Amino acid sequence: MREDDSRGKGDLEERVVMVNRCAKVVKGGRRFSFSAVVVVGDKAGRVGYGFGKANEVPDAIRKGGDVAKRSMIQVTMKDRTIPHEVIARFDGGKVMLRPASPGTGVIAGGGMRAVLEAAGIRDILGKSLGSNNPLNVVKATFMALEQLRSRESVLAGRQALA
Repeated sequence: MREDDSRGKGDLEERVVMVNRCAKVVKGGRRFSFSAVVVVGDKAGRVGYGFGKANEVPDAIRKGGDVAKRSMIQVTMKDRTIPHEVIARFDGGKVMLRPASPGTGVIAGGGMRAVLEAAGIRDILGKSLGSNNPLNVVKATFMALEQLRSRESVLAGRQALA
């Protein structure tokens, strides 16, 4: 295990976005299982999400957290907000993220708020359009965050083409 892995795990914040109960009908009655959407972030630009399924709620949350820690991405930020406006879609979930002036706070709801706060973004305007399925909203938010580019990276790309 690397040094940065061992120190990085302690300061991760884990948030449960949704827990869903599913029933399977068998001869003796109903068998319940659970699924959970979990968001994990270090509040410094790294965030991940996971979807865990198990027969008990705590096991589903633990599995979702483990998947989230393995799927973390780095978010491009400009001070306490994002560099530019972005719109992303995943299935029926569509999200719009817009940078906000300092002191605005996180203006977003549901799964989008959990992702943005876990990433460490403090000033942002977010709107969830279309579906309100928490898993699709979280995935669309991640797609939006992956589209973000810093001013320096865009200029470097243009320099390479010229």
